[in-house]
Amino acid sequence: MALQKRLREKTMQIHCAPLQGYTDHAYRRILHQLAGGVDVFYTPFIRWEKGEVRSKDEVDILPKNNEGVHLIPQIICSTPDEMKRLSDMVESHGYSEIDINMGCPAPMQTKLQRGSGILPHPDRIQALCREIEQRPELRCSVKMRLGLDRNDEWQQVLPILNQTPLQHITLHPRIGKQMYKGEVDMQQFSLFCDQCRHPLVFNGDLRTLADINRLTHSFPHLQGIMLGRGLLARPTLAREFADGEEWNDAKRMQVLCAMHQEMLQFVTTKYKVESQILLHIHAFWEFQEEMLGRKIWKKIMKAGNLKNYLDAVRQLLHSFEN
Repeated sequence: MALQKRLREKTMQIHCAPLQGYTDHAYRRILHQLAGGVDVFYTPFIRWEKGEVRSKDEVDILPKNNEGVHLIPQIICSTPDEMKRLSDMVESHGYSEIDINMGCPAPMQTKLQRGSGILPHPDRIQALCREIEQRPELRCSVKMRLGLDRNDEWQQVLPILNQTPLQHITLHPRIGKQMYKGEVDMQQFSLFCDQCRHPLVFNGDLRTLADINRLTHSFPHLQGIMLGRGLLARPTLAREFADGEEWNDAKRMQVLCAMHQEMLQFVTTKYKVESQILLHIHAFWEFQEEMLGRKIWKKIMKAGNLKNYLDAVRQLLHSFEN
């Protein structure tokens, strides 16, 4: 009953994590329309590369591509100059919110002291925070990990963030070197929670309604939860949490198939080369092995041409209808 009361009062927000190659504007819009339950979406991080913003990153945040969703563009940077250039671009499209990525574990970013690679360098974080303070018109948040190499690196970062005007902090309680392996460190998360002066959002390994309920029972004062791979594997998870009850497999599959139909229409309209269509539509199913069963999932993922792919999907739909 406490959970349902919290939901009715809308004090526990559901955030959709940004995942490169998966949660682009098409996926966000389709998930919002057909599954629902997500309060806030984030773009995969926008980067400064070869002296400019990547064009596909800018296309992804265009308001016309994100109608109806509460979208916060996320940037990744290591210097105030990078932050300023990226923030200027975001603001030019009418956004007044931005999320700063201090959690990405990808070596291509961490070696540039971006993402979780910035966490061992509090001087760089302090410089970014000064840039935040100079832009009071821009509401900023931070997504971070416990550290890059050690799970206590946050202790030299959080005091800086506590003194910075932030909307919230999202914490994924792993270190960057773990990537997505091993267990989340709930002991360190609890310590972080006790010392954090900003509203806090939890991210990491929330895959079922039971996982979410355990977390929110243990940390009832969280501002929100962020769902990533768990939401990709079960696109109805946010809606199930909002409804306060689990859906059965048939109801989940009905939404999944409807989302696939919309995604297939999008990729076949956008891309004309068969290999590109398959690359993008396979991403939709990548986390669905448990839902579909290994045999049909493998058949879909291994399809080397569009005909075989559509045959595999028809087999799935036939098994679902029966």
